[in-house]
Amino acid sequence: MKSNLLSNIVNPADLRLLSEAQLPEVAKELRQFIIDVVSVKEGHLGASLGVVELTIALHYVFNTPEDLLVWDVGHQAYGHKILTERRENFHTNRQIGGISGFPKRSESVYDTFGVGHSSTSISAALGMAIASQLKGDLNKQHIAVIGDASIASGMAFEGLNHAGVTDANLLVILNDNAIGIDPSVGALKQYLTAVKEGKNPKKNNMIKSLNFDYSGPIDGHDLPNLIKELNRLKNIKGPKFLHIVTTKGKGLQQAEENQVKYHAPGKFDAATGELLLKSEENLPPKYQDVFGLTILDLARKNEKIIGITPAMPSGSSLKFMMDEIPERAFDVGIAEQHAVTLAAGMATQGMIVYCNIYSTFLQRAYDQVIHDVALQNLPVIFCLDRAGLVGEDGATHHGVFDIAYLRAIPNMIIYAPINEIALQNILYTAQLGLNHPIAIRYPRGRGVLPKWEVENFGHYHKIKIGEANCLKNGTKIAVLSTGSIGNNVIDALKESSNSNEIAHYDFSFIKPLDNNTLHFIFSNFSSIITIEEATINGGFGSAVLEFAAANNYKNDIQILGIPDVFIEHGTVNQLQQLCKIDVKSLVNLFSNDSK
Repeated sequence: MKSNLLSNIVNPADLRLLSEAQLPEVAKELRQFIIDVVSVKEGHLGASLGVVELTIALHYVFNTPEDLLVWDVGHQAYGHKILTERRENFHTNRQIGGISGFPKRSESVYDTFGVGHSSTSISAALGMAIASQLKGDLNKQHIAVIGDASIASGMAFEGLNHAGVTDANLLVILNDNAIGIDPSVGALKQYLTAVKEGKNPKKNNMIKSLNFDYSGPIDGHDLPNLIKELNRLKNIKGPKFLHIVTTKGKGLQQAEENQVKYHAPGKFDAATGELLLKSEENLPPKYQDVFGLTILDLARKNEKIIGITPAMPSGSSLKFMMDEIPERAFDVGIAEQHAVTLAAGMATQGMIVYCNIYSTFLQRAYDQVIHDVALQNLPVIFCLDRAGLVGEDGATHHGVFDIAYLRAIPNMIIYAPINEIALQNILYTAQLGLNHPIAIRYPRGRGVLPKWEVENFGHYHKIKIGEANCLKNGTKIAVLSTGSIGNNVIDALKESSNSNEIAHYDFSFIKPLDNNTLHFIFSNFSSIITIEEATINGGFGSAVLEFAAANNYKNDIQILGIPDVFIEHGTVNQLQQLCKIDVKSLVNLFSNDSK
């Protein structure tokens, strides 16, 4: 008779009622449950499959939620969610109104810390451990699970450095699978590989030198050994470090063999693992590929061009250049601060540096952008992928703050292309020579132009810095858009019965603004609407309001964008509807405003 243990586990208390001999069957069922749901609903697959045994062992040995478990990043936390009272609604994962794809404190008492960006788990768990000490709770356990790609980040080392001089009851578990989203890189990765192979570094252990009680490496899929070791460590005081070795995608052959693709594979056949690929014939290219292929083409012609990415070579498509010109394209690991200052250093020596960082991750290097780049007026070219609403990853990943936080910085040029051609042209223009740093923000996903219009990456045009473009004339209302959201305006005007009264201007340059065009608009239109896929506070619309105030214009101005709240997860279109910047909302607005 087929076992069905998982269906009787609502929370870890139920798990602990089972015998240790039953846990391998729980692991088998949990792994299949994740595969069945993610194959249909999509999400992050490989990382969660790789920690099934560890997840079970942690909740079996430790008294969660009283003992505090912190997952780093959150890609690996699906099994955790299923075992902690969310199995019944796991099918809503990453869908609007459903559970988050990442640990989230407001969602469950078992989610002790909200995580979306990497390398925060050690600091957070240490903070919890010190707080427990101060409250006199000396028996509470505090566990941080961090990947080998994440532990190479500077913030993780800051946490280790502090923890090593405390007597906090902290257990750091290194989930070593030699890959983050892309394969791990750097000297630390080489060191960990040598440790796993039993070479000299195991004797001269760097973790021990930081005053941690180090154990491992052990097989992270060996449940009995994991449980035995966790029970031993539970009774040791002070900072401890357990090094486990796992396989990302464990239990699904294709996910084990193609770990990059199956990190977040989209829909696939749960039985065979084969991807259910959509036809891409005649579809516009992805913005990331426009970036990657364009910078490769430019780098072939200009030997001063450098590409840098912090751990996102595939996601950013810098991998095209890394494969062909590896000596000038660098993956520096999960190290955004280092990436920015590395780019600054190269720029001082006359190199033309494209530093490609997701908008949400540039937030981690804000000081470096100000102090090391803008203050010195170094012409670093920041390529901000995933700007705007990114969809199902939700609040931790939406790139909606960059306009506001970059617009405040002197010397910074900010450009948001309306389409793929504009992206190509600004990438070309930037390498001709700029007097200031520039941030080029573009969205996740596909563009809007037919594929044939952008597949020839050799016909570029120089863009005039700070110039806006009139896309459509009108008589009564002027709509000012910036970036790809302008395509919603274009489509809405096609559907509006009063579109003759509405003019449309593309302000791709958010900084500097085209003041001459703004003077013309404010002098000729009584009503002005601005629209951006970024925060209203401090954004493009705010810049237009500042211009109006400085020049004593009294026009009616309406600002559309992301309101002053954190936007949760859902499809991009659903979230645009929520913020009233989708095509349908704009059609209604234009119809009402033109009456």
